[in-house]
Amino acid sequence: MFKRRLGPDPHAQGQRTVAVQGCPDILELDSGDFAVIGVDMTETGAGALPPTVSCGPDERIVRIPRKTLVLAKGDIPNHV
Repeated sequence: MFKRRLGPDPHAQGQRTVAVQGCPDILELDSGDFAVIGVDMTETGAGALPPTVSCGPDERIVRIPRKTLVLAKGDIPNHV
């Protein structure tokens, strides 16, 4: 199911995150898709989405820190 983490461990070398024990994380799946662990902001964000964006009943809007995505950039494939 989960192939690998993209970017560094958010708790490497004793670093602390807001949740302390968990997120944020970006994971590559065996299928080649990605999973994101972050703060669920669906309730507060759904009403503010741009006109052509929607969040289905089986989806969630998840916030991850900019640092998490920027540090994972080198692990994200450049091809489809």
